[in-house]
This record gives sequence, structure tokens and C-alpha cells, in this order.
Amino acid sequence: MVMIDWSAHAASRTRRLKPSAIREILKLTQTGDVISFAGGLPAPELFPVAEIEDATRRVLAREGASALQYSTTEGHAALREWVAARHSGAGTVSVPDAGSAGVSGAGSHGVPGVGPAGASGTGAAAEVDGSWVQIVSGAQQGLDLVAKCYLDPGDTVVVAAPTYPGALRAFDPYEVRYRAVDTDGDGFVVESLEAALAAGAKLIYVIPTFDNPSGVSLNLERRHAVIELARRYGVPILEDNPYGELRFDGDELPHLFDLAPEQVIHVGTFSKTMVPGLRLGWLVATPDALAPVRHAKQAADLHTSTLAQMVAVEVAGDGFRDEHLLKIRDHYRSRRDLMLQALERHLGAGCRWTRPEGGMFIWLTVPDGLDTMELAREAVDAGVAYVPGHAFYPDGGGANGLRLSYSVATPEQIESGVAILGQLLRSTPGSE
Repeated sequence: MVMIDWSAHAASRTRRLKPSAIREILKLTQTGDVISFAGGLPAPELFPVAEIEDATRRVLAREGASALQYSTTEGHAALREWVAARHSGAGTVSVPDAGSAGVSGAGSHGVPGVGPAGASGTGAAAEVDGSWVQIVSGAQQGLDLVAKCYLDPGDTVVVAAPTYPGALRAFDPYEVRYRAVDTDGDGFVVESLEAALAAGAKLIYVIPTFDNPSGVSLNLERRHAVIELARRYGVPILEDNPYGELRFDGDELPHLFDLAPEQVIHVGTFSKTMVPGLRLGWLVATPDALAPVRHAKQAADLHTSTLAQMVAVEVAGDGFRDEHLLKIRDHYRSRRDLMLQALERHLGAGCRWTRPEGGMFIWLTVPDGLDTMELAREAVDAGVAYVPGHAFYPDGGGANGLRLSYSVATPEQIESGVAILGQLLRSTPGSE
């Protein structure tokens, strides 16, 4: 038998496909007694197993074979309306000034509804209904579909430094370039964002609330500044919101979509607030912005699981999900508090870290000169795992940063794991 050299037949774009650094580190934690702060997984003890079991029975009893049949690409109507209701009364849809072109059609960057640089105007509050919602097989598919529809080879995507590596992996096959924007404790540094947009960009990607990996959030002033700059330069925003409902402290902040629905494609998910195994997410945007995404979705997998969608809206629709959120928030708040306290006890003065008001992550910065990638193997051998900072930077950087997740660790593991990490850092030359 003559074997085919599949690598010689692979498309050139596959050279940009990289393994997830987080998944590779998680493999190391499968052997031995390793405390993992690496994966941003939801705590399995919080999964509403009984409620999902009961909902599945009710759906099958009521819907019968239709729950197991092919369905529409857009998604189950009841679920789409449930999502839409959570964005009702969003912002104002921009109406072009007299003589402006392109706002209601293709914008200056090819996204329908996004006007050219300088477009302005006012309008009535957007009436978000099910036509504004596309159900996807997890938020990660949503990122891929948006990239497939709106990014061409050579386009520039503006991202935070650091940013979610899963988004980079979703964008990479489309042969894009990245321009990283400086961040601080309130998210994007506005001057850095403006410089990035002035240099030319096709898309802004951002997790504005409880960012992965930093845990920080754009404050209200900066949210308005991001919208103003995006409008000025005619660049659409892809707003990723997996953690926004996991708020422990502080005031609720509006989604970027709610401030500017004509400018933003919003990505949501059930993975962090219900269960990830259903693989259910959604996109919310103007219907014309979603039109090509629906075509791409149909080509990719026809539609998301009919049964999963029906079960999800059955569980969410009776108010259980909102009650469940209170339980989830209390659980993660206690874990965050324990990790912050442990960091205070065990880490030296040369280290600093974020203090998130929600989400699942803390970003730790160690002294200059230390490389958290080089230390990662030593950390695993010592019994604790984290994600090195370089994984979160598209073009290098983050050598002295790392991400810690408190979502699945027990209180005892948090205390022990942070103590191990502190001892490792203190024993490493240059740590003080």
C-alpha cells in the first residue's frame, strides 16, 4: 500500500493552525497529583444535572420526534426569542446624516450596518427580536463564523494585549494580522486603541467584561470611548461575553452591543452559566449583519442540535437559570476571594495581580526577567499548573505574565497550589 503524504496536500492555511497552549498544559495535569489553575472550566458540581434531566423528559414527551429532527439554521425560535428578550431596548441604531452612504448597506469594512468613518446620526431604540439572533454550536463556532464571513487574508484585527487565545486560533486560518492594544486595570487604553485604528483595521475583538485572561473590565467611560472610536473609524466590534453574568462585585455595565447595536456583533453562551456540554451559544446583531453568517453556518453544520436547544430554553425559560446564577456567583466569588487571600500570603513583593469583580481568572505578573513558559514545566513537576503569558499575545510578549483560574479548584487546592507557586517563584533567581 502506498501511503499518501497528507501534509503535502494540506491547504497552506493549515500552517497557521496551532495547538491550544491551554489544552497542551491540561494534558500535563492528567498524570500525577497536579493542582490545576490552568483550564477555565466551569465547576462540574454546579451543573444542573437533575434539571436538565427533567427538562429533557418534558421536551421529549411534549415534542416527540420533532425534538430529534433537523431544524432551521437560524435556531429554535423559542430560544432565539429568549436571547433577544435579554437585549430588548438596546441602544440606538445609527441613522446616517443626509448624504452619508453605506450605513444601511455594506459598511466601509464590509459589515452590513456599519457606516463609513465619520458616519453619525441618531435613531430610535433597536427592537431586538429573534431575527437578530443566530444560534451557534458554542461561542467558539460563533467566532469562527464571523471570521469566515468578515475577514480576508491580510486584514488586521485589533485585540487586547493580552487576549483570549481561542479567538486567535479561530481567526488564524483566515490569514489575518493582529494589532495588540495596551491594557490596564480598566481594559483598553484609549490612546493605544485609537493609534491601532488610525493605522487601519478591519475588526475589533474584545471581551469587555471579566476578560480572559486578565479578569478586568472596560469601565463605563471607556465603553463609550470604544464605541465612539469604532464609529469614527468605521470598524465593527466583535464583543465576546462568556463571563459577563458572573459578577460578584460592582455595578452592572451595559454590553457594547446595547450601546451601539448597529456597530457590534455580540457573542453569548450557556457554557459558563449552565453547562458547556450542550455546546450552545448565540450571536446577536442586526439581521443584515447576520445574513452571511447564517449561510456559513448552514454550510458548516446545517444547524445546532435541535434537542439541546429545546432543553436549554426549557431550563432557562421557567426562571431557573436566573436562580442558578445566584448559586454560581456565590461559588466563584468565594473561590476568587480565597485565591486573592492566598496570593497575598504566599507571593513576594515583586509580584502583582488583578482583582477581578467577576469571571474566572486572575492575571499574575511576576518580576521582569522571569519567563513563565520556562517555569511552567517546573511548576507542574512541583504540583501546580498555570497558563504561561505568551499564549495570550499574538505577536510575542507576556513572558512574565501568567493566568490563574480559580473556577474548579477546591479551597484546599487553592491554598496549597498558590503556596507551591510562591515557593517556586521565590526559589527562582531574579524573583525579587
